[in-house]
Amino acid sequence: MVRRCWTFSCRTAPPNSRTWYPLRTWPWIFSSGNLPHYSFITPNGCDDAHDCGFGTADNWLKNNIDPLIKNSVFQKDGLLIVVFDESGNDSTNGGGHVVCALISPAFSKLGYQSTTVYQHQSVLRLTLEGLGVIVLPSAASNAPAMWEFFTF
Repeated sequence: MVRRCWTFSCRTAPPNSRTWYPLRTWPWIFSSGNLPHYSFITPNGCDDAHDCGFGTADNWLKNNIDPLIKNSVFQKDGLLIVVFDESGNDSTNGGGHVVCALISPAFSKLGYQSTTVYQHQSVLRLTLEGLGVIVLPSAASNAPAMWEFFTF
């Protein structure tokens, strides 16, 4: 059971949301040592490189994600999934070359690269299976599993 499931965003909160927090609260979460069990973090259109250059996105990652990776609570058993799908006009395989970094200090195979072609459905499958969901929706149920990236 997921006890703390929060969404952090640079965007506007949906109406009546009790689990949405502005990203500016992120440092408070770190200092409290009380990381949520699951978070979905969404940068704004500039910080995700849709509306601005890659340097802006890189700076956002350094300022917001680097502290998470260095956090001692995260280091024990955390998993960070960063999907970067800026493909321009390439629609090959649903969007061209999509970068997906799986970061887990305790369980990742360091520097491991797979020869399997994965798509967003596999990331959804990994996320749901990691949360204990047994019945997977739609294309995630047939997507290749991504467990090869981990040591457990």
